[in-house]
Amino acid sequence: MEKNGSLKGLAQSLQSMTDVETLKKEAGIAACKYVRSGMKVGLGTGSTVKHTVIELGRMIAEDDLEIVGVPTSLATEKLALEVGIPLVELSDVDGLDIVIDGADEYDPHFQLIKGGGAALLREKIVAQESKAMIVVADDRKRVDALGAFPLPIEITPFAHQATIRSLGRLLNCRVNCRMSGDNAVMTDNGNMIADAHCGPTISAPEAMEKNILNIAGVVQVGLFNNMCDVVVLAGTNGVETFVNPNGRIQ
Repeated sequence: MEKNGSLKGLAQSLQSMTDVETLKKEAGIAACKYVRSGMKVGLGTGSTVKHTVIELGRMIAEDDLEIVGVPTSLATEKLALEVGIPLVELSDVDGLDIVIDGADEYDPHFQLIKGGGAALLREKIVAQESKAMIVVADDRKRVDALGAFPLPIEITPFAHQATIRSLGRLLNCRVNCRMSGDNAVMTDNGNMIADAHCGPTISAPEAMEKNILNIAGVVQVGLFNNMCDVVVLAGTNGVETFVNPNGRIQ
């Protein structure tokens, strides 16, 4: 009986994972409705937005969509090339029309935590150069207050432990260097990631972002404030779209 119960629980868990992945795929595809021919499109990083990249490749091949993309990570660059999206350097274009990216958390004010994939610096540069930002996520990422997901902070390798100590004093929480086995996780830019375990207490993300950036060893922080215009959310109710009333897309 116990064995049968364990097998049933495993089957339910696998089914739940399958359902979540299916919804993430649907959300990633739904975000493509904001893309039009002639656009310069920022291509984000993550498990949901990968479906957006794949769908844009299909639209180019089958629907005559004409766009150019700017990837936010080497992994996204590789995927975009595989599915046939023409890429350009951000420095070679005068801004982007839109960026579609994921998020690790978003709050009721459409403020975000990003950086779980260690691509936050490139993601923020691309987001700042975009006229609009569409976020694709599943409903586990919707929170009342940011911070349950450890806040990623990109830091320089030089004196990184000193920077981590400074962050711990500033934020009054545990801050650790992100590791992969015995090695520190390194970003595409050759930097390290410090994760701040604040808990769901970030009520003033704009002030926190400014204070963190005042620490010399910090390159960038994964608080994306006043950037998100639309969230395409996969959840128990299917795929829903939430529009920021103060955003650039109405």
